[in-house]
Amino acid sequence: MALITNSVSSPKRLICFDLDGTLTQHKTPLGPEARELLDKLGKKYKLIMVGAGNAPRIWNQMGHYPIGILGNYGMQEAVVSEDGELTIVREDTVVPDKEMFLEKVAYLRRRYGYEKYYGESVEFHPAGMVTFCLLGTPAPIEEKLAFDPTREKRRVLYDEVLELFPDHSVYIGGSSSFDFTPKQYNKYDAIMKYADENGYALDEILYVGDDYDDGGGDSHVRIKGMDYIFIDDYTTTPARLQFLLD
Repeated sequence: MALITNSVSSPKRLICFDLDGTLTQHKTPLGPEARELLDKLGKKYKLIMVGAGNAPRIWNQMGHYPIGILGNYGMQEAVVSEDGELTIVREDTVVPDKEMFLEKVAYLRRRYGYEKYYGESVEFHPAGMVTFCLLGTPAPIEEKLAFDPTREKRRVLYDEVLELFPDHSVYIGGSSSFDFTPKQYNKYDAIMKYADENGYALDEILYVGDDYDDGGGDSHVRIKGMDYIFIDDYTTTPARLQFLLD
């Protein structure tokens, strides 16, 4: 299993997509070009979204595009019913140690100079995923996008964050945050659980994402071994995937 450029190593049946940075700018609506691409690919392949955010957020960002979603790094699965509504069919939940998270995040803020922020410092998601928002949860989107586009600022903290949270998978998430899930939740294992339940073999799966570096949301796909395509500019994705339609 390896990085794919303009051909695939074996016939594919299932294509799995990241959203932010792959089909859209971070936290922006799905554009017409990306929607047209999904329409075309959907006639030839089974498509699913695999995201860091929860399924309703992804579905809303996509303008209710009718596609199955694995949310929260696989803690949640949702499908679109025949009447066009999103239905959550599985939601694994955990109870995070909120006091521990708040204490350790406060330490990181003091140590690295992030003591000023908007709103809440930490977001505790209903499923139990946790987000450490360096700029605060309600920070303006313009500030979030400009904060750390190369992830260099967060990589300064990353090794220490890993040490402080040894029982969690830690992701350099979104544009200005860290995401935490229990160790077993990551995009590779989420996809393989879906594949096992729906009759897809590993060599029939292709993943499309933008964040494969260590700590990236797509990193387990690379590390654990699944064919993948690297997108470095979401506006080029339709052209990059044209070979799948030829």
